[in-house]
Amino acid sequence: MKEQAAGAAGMADQRRQQMLRAALEVITERGYPDTRVTDVAERAGTSPALVIYYFKTRDQLLTEALRYSEDAWYAAGTRRMAAIETAAGRLEELVAMTCLPEEDEPSCSWLLWLDLWAQSARNPGVAAVRQKFDERWREMITSLVLAGQEAGEFGPVSAEDFAVALSALLDGFAIQIALSDPSVDPGRAFELSMRFAAAQLGFEWARRPRDRGRATTLTQQESAPQA
Repeated sequence: MKEQAAGAAGMADQRRQQMLRAALEVITERGYPDTRVTDVAERAGTSPALVIYYFKTRDQLLTEALRYSEDAWYAAGTRRMAAIETAAGRLEELVAMTCLPEEDEPSCSWLLWLDLWAQSARNPGVAAVRQKFDERWREMITSLVLAGQEAGEFGPVSAEDFAVALSALLDGFAIQIALSDPSVDPGRAFELSMRFAAAQLGFEWARRPRDRGRATTLTQQESAPQA
């Protein structure tokens, strides 16, 4: 009986994830306001009634899809940064993941965020989700800065203030990247963000060749605070 229950739960989780991935695809193609439950059901190969059974409302489906995308992004970031020895290297990786997605990663992330921001201005439920996403993002940056300060890599700045400033800078660049602004390509956004971070936190940084677009780990000497 326990095995049957576990198998049923696993199947339900697979169906749920399939619907969430389908919702993300449809949101990217059609936009958040024009995404319908019937569109998601058709993409997932299921019925609208089953989608509603799992998610109750259209808004809950769409916000859960965005949360699913964010969780996958953070999980990938945590794995990548765990292999990097220095806080400066981990910060560089974080900025690279934001500005320089790999070829095998979905390119829709910032398009999803544009829809999220637009809907947040008028939809309290979406606004609450957006607020939690931003709080999580700033907390991640804050924790990284505090770790770097404890290790002697970063100077004595306010980690919380830096997190607010860097997250706002990256969000601004995200809009330009999503809109394919010819003056702000991903590489330029990455470099300008890293120059800002290095100047604020007091460590040496120089652009260098990257492995598949990812950060190379900085040595302790390279990431030491400037005198």
